[in-house]
Amino acid sequence: MFNDIGALELVTIVVLGILIFGPEKLPKVIQDVTGFIRKIRAFSDSAKHDIRSELGPEFKDFEFEDLNPKTFIRKQLSDNEDLKDIRGSFDLRKELNDVGDAVKNSAADPAAPAAGPDLLKKPAAPAVEPRARFDADAT
Repeated sequence: MFNDIGALELVTIVVLGILIFGPEKLPKVIQDVTGFIRKIRAFSDSAKHDIRSELGPEFKDFEFEDLNPKTFIRKQLSDNEDLKDIRGSFDLRKELNDVGDAVKNSAADPAAPAAGPDLLKKPAAPAVEPRARFDADAT
């Protein structure tokens, strides 16, 4: 739960606790907070157990972390056999390297015919039509 708290943060919390609650009350406050955290964990575990028992035996491997949309999509994409076949037959890096090589070769040798449309050439500027003069008296 507190895996990302470093030594400096821990010392800061202890100093603030001593300043706020005083050295006499601090052990009691810490004991109350840890008891509260234990009660919340027990309540959470009990609720998870109740939900799993209500869902039935087909959901015995159900994890609540799977309800996170990112985790759910990642799991569905990794478990789908059709997507594994498609992913195995299509190599995006290879395709990008082939396109990059074709562009480099056509840019290096201008006499060589281009593999596709001329993507490196700038399009011609559109013709500019003369605008009618604005008549300030007409408005």
